[in-house]
Amino acid sequence: MNQIVQLTLVVKNYDEAIDFYTQKLGFKLLEDTTLSDVKRWVRVAPPNSKTSLLLAKAANSDQLIAVGNQTGGRVFLFMHTDNFDQYYDNLIKNNVKIIREPSIEVYGKVCVFADLYGNLWDLIEPN
Repeated sequence: MNQIVQLTLVVKNYDEAIDFYTQKLGFKLLEDTTLSDVKRWVRVAPPNSKTSLLLAKAANSDQLIAVGNQTGGRVFLFMHTDNFDQYYDNLIKNNVKIIREPSIEVYGKVCVFADLYGNLWDLIEPN
């Protein structure tokens, strides 16, 4: 069996990214290990998720340019939920930027939101 278990998300600052993902999106901080004076191994994930995000601080100007635009303006990540309305209400309560309001599509209920840097996410409650 093969699985994708982790994706790297380039961030400007470890602590502000941890705060956004844990406080505003309800993710769990799985690991925060100091590797050097400037590098940490930081992993976050939604509760019960098999896939985590590695929050990697931009280390040079090329990486800094990618922060918030890792997919050139396309939706980057797709998160499924079993309670769309509750999770959407949490996004609104936490002032998360909604890019596309909820709609019903053939595959389920969906909205698009942006993370703290502008990366786009689909929130989907599948049919």
